[in-house]
Amino acid sequence: MPKSKPVKVLIIEDEEALLSVLEHKLTREGYEVSLARDGEQGLEQIKAIKPEVVLLDILMPKLDGFGVLAKLHSDGLISTLPVIIISNSGQPVEIDRALKLGARDYLVKAEFSPDEVVQKVRKVLAGPPAAGEGGEAISILPPSASSPAKSQSARILIIEDDQFLRDLMERKLIKEGFVVETAIEGESGLQKIKSWRPDLVLLDIILPGLDGFSILEKVKADASVASIPVILLTNLGQRDDVEKGLKLGAVGYLVKAHFTPGDIVEKVKSVLRK
Repeated sequence: MPKSKPVKVLIIEDEEALLSVLEHKLTREGYEVSLARDGEQGLEQIKAIKPEVVLLDILMPKLDGFGVLAKLHSDGLISTLPVIIISNSGQPVEIDRALKLGARDYLVKAEFSPDEVVQKVRKVLAGPPAAGEGGEAISILPPSASSPAKSQSARILIIEDDQFLRDLMERKLIKEGFVVETAIEGESGLQKIKSWRPDLVLLDIILPGLDGFSILEKVKADASVASIPVILLTNLGQRDDVEKGLKLGAVGYLVKAHFTPGDIVEKVKSVLRK
């Protein structure tokens, strides 16, 4: 029987060191790898070689990753060409924008290992994710040190109505060994705090029903749950809200547009250590 042709992977990335690592790993795994060092060259390569998977950097010369995705979308290619974003920051707003433009999955530069790149490629080749399933941020440590801490098992409650952000935080925390529950509106979130007694709460300020401030006030007024630390999730420009939340008893906050999956874990661990 004739050998099957190797799967063609195109890497669009301007950072030479990373490009070399990715090319070496994927070639060793049997993939046929092509390279492009800016967005315009990447689009030309997509037309010329017709890859089966694209690894796409966001920040690049000439045309950035969002521009490449927009072009693929307008040309009608994004539905049939799996694209894995290589994110520089891992910020939820950046990743969310890429996924909405049609990217199938993503990797955060500071957080992935070569083996995890191969896993992502295999995953997207297996087919598009099911409804509601998005990319998953990968561990911040090398594989030898990144397996979930089996003894961690601290219980984290996420009260957040943004599905993408909620799922992103939930996946990252579970991967780090935490036990996670979620709520999408204020009243159910408050009930879970009282019934489940988490070790820490990640609490959005603006929620359907009870807002974050009301939840915080009720928690701190109830002696049975008052000692549970609460970290606020805020939007940009909510400095006054942050100060109000801290006065009500929150132990810290994260600005949604700025934090990465790794930041969430580090903040949670830092608070729990105290």
